[in-house]
Amino acid sequence: MTKILLEILDKEGVVKAGKNDYEGITRLMTAVGEDFVDLATQDLAFEEGDQIRVTVDEANCYLAAKLDETLDTTLIFLPEKVWTYTISMTANAIDARPDKRFMSKRHYLSVRTATAEEVSTYRNWALNPHDQKEFNGAYPHAYANVETRNDATFFACNAIDGIFANFSHGEYPYQSWGINRQADAALTIDFGRPVTLDKVGFTLRNDFPHDSYWTQVSLSFSDGSKEVFHTEKKSQPQYFSFAKRTVTSVTFSELIQAEDESPFPALTEIELFGQNA
Repeated sequence: MTKILLEILDKEGVVKAGKNDYEGITRLMTAVGEDFVDLATQDLAFEEGDQIRVTVDEANCYLAAKLDETLDTTLIFLPEKVWTYTISMTANAIDARPDKRFMSKRHYLSVRTATAEEVSTYRNWALNPHDQKEFNGAYPHAYANVETRNDATFFACNAIDGIFANFSHGEYPYQSWGINRQADAALTIDFGRPVTLDKVGFTLRNDFPHDSYWTQVSLSFSDGSKEVFHTEKKSQPQYFSFAKRTVTSVTFSELIQAEDESPFPALTEIELFGQNA
């Protein structure tokens, strides 16, 4: 059994209060449970810097979390005991997500311990719709050496959010990883623990003629090995199998751009398939 504490805090770390329609009192937004916990309220407004904090009583655990109605339930790995999701209400942050995310006054959040079947299954272990630009305590986490204009619609975490819309660029649902024309652009997926991988999927942004694309890309693995793939100008995900290996991170780099007029290749989504080691 894993004890889970779920809280909504303001930017000072004070627990916020919510209210229900038929009650004359406010309730502190904190709940604790064994292997499952949820929070619900009908009247709570999020503000810049608010935090959703998940605390567990044992490290190295897998959780299935849903911190907003617009976020898919996500299987994450916590190497430590605390995961802090910071809410930004800036105009740019809002551009990169659905209009209603954190904007309603009615909220439902839930976190549970992942099942043994979920932890052991073959799946895309790069997927994390709850990932953020800065590491927040939960893996997988994506980061890069460049993100166009430090704009949220081009952050590295967009490449693992599970959204494949690629016929435009910029605001949601067309967010992507943008490389700002940088020749040595590199994006890393950190899993936070060993995973055994044997397949990758690339979904390139297809906003032509605004976009360019890559004809060759590489994956460099934390074990020192590398794979090279030849990609095409097409909208569908492109899947490649490779020799199975156990690693803690993968870097997408050495990107060879097509010889066309556009200077703007970009990555909409990357998938990495395998099992926990």
